[in-house]
Amino acid sequence: MSPITYKDSGVDLELYEQAMQRLPRLMHRTFSPRVVKNDGGFAGLFQLDFSSSLFARNYQEPILVSGTDGVGTKLKVAQLAGCHNTVGIDLVAMCVNDILCCGAEPLFFLDYVAMSRDNPPLLEQIVSGISQGCLQGDCSLLGGETAIMPDLYSGDDYDLAGFCVGVVEKRHLISGKQISVDDVAIGIQSSGFHSNGFSLIRKAVFERAGLQIADQVEALGTSVGEALLTPTIIYSPLTRAVLGHYKVKNVVHGIAHVTGGGLLENTERILPPQVDLVFDRRAWEVPPVFAWLQALGDIADDEMDHVFNMGIGMVLIVSPFYANKIHQIARSLKLKAWDIGKAVSGSGRSRWQ
Repeated sequence: MSPITYKDSGVDLELYEQAMQRLPRLMHRTFSPRVVKNDGGFAGLFQLDFSSSLFARNYQEPILVSGTDGVGTKLKVAQLAGCHNTVGIDLVAMCVNDILCCGAEPLFFLDYVAMSRDNPPLLEQIVSGISQGCLQGDCSLLGGETAIMPDLYSGDDYDLAGFCVGVVEKRHLISGKQISVDDVAIGIQSSGFHSNGFSLIRKAVFERAGLQIADQVEALGTSVGEALLTPTIIYSPLTRAVLGHYKVKNVVHGIAHVTGGGLLENTERILPPQVDLVFDRRAWEVPPVFAWLQALGDIADDEMDHVFNMGIGMVLIVSPFYANKIHQIARSLKLKAWDIGKAVSGSGRSRWQ
């Protein structure tokens, strides 16, 4: 019997090295001055020097905030489209948007890419999106891991996971405990489906309706692939602008990232036990992509509300006195915002008006 090699089992170390050589420039463009050089090391280094904080705050009691997430079966759509340079933005968004809900300043991001085989061009596309997401999210891509597992994945299949770490001053921590009666819920636009509900989306679009990834959707003015792969909005510029504008008072009482579970479930997670949020579903513009999907799959209204964000990607719950200023800040960042609900006496539930 002839000897076997790692390459015989599906892992090509020479190709792996080629892939690794493509990544440093994508990482370095995201580095802030707080990243400590550690070429050839086994870990990423980040200095807790807050003098250059994007929030222009001096941290006295800093709390580290962490989040982790993936992209889910939106990756299957990327495979169909042969487009892999946007799902990395989704990966960063799903992690960063979560830690923003605590009022945190994102610091750094780590990624995990699992692939069936070494494919340097594909890995470069994926990481280019992650790098772009980190630039949008104001965090440094500090490191990551690429795992080649031919027995778990096949062809060009891959999976992604992301990990984000941020910081918030203890007295500025946003937990939802301050939400009180008469507070206003300001809904910030989503870009579409973001990264949730793609198992249902794929079933409706490709299985039920029999559409192809390149088919044009007249009602949307895009192809199926373009409609489904629109990247998730990263809300770091908004929260930085709002929280940086109000350096003394905690004017934002609660923030919710609207993901799987929809508007009601995600806002209910942060409500104190004596307050309800009542939402008016007529208060904002639902993007046409949701009506298109609902018609394709004959999906009930309740199911749409439960699975998708329906056009609202983030909710800021604030004192009514500050609502107009927050609308102005959102407009300055070219984000649509609406007063979509109000806090009333209750039992810690979110509900429709």
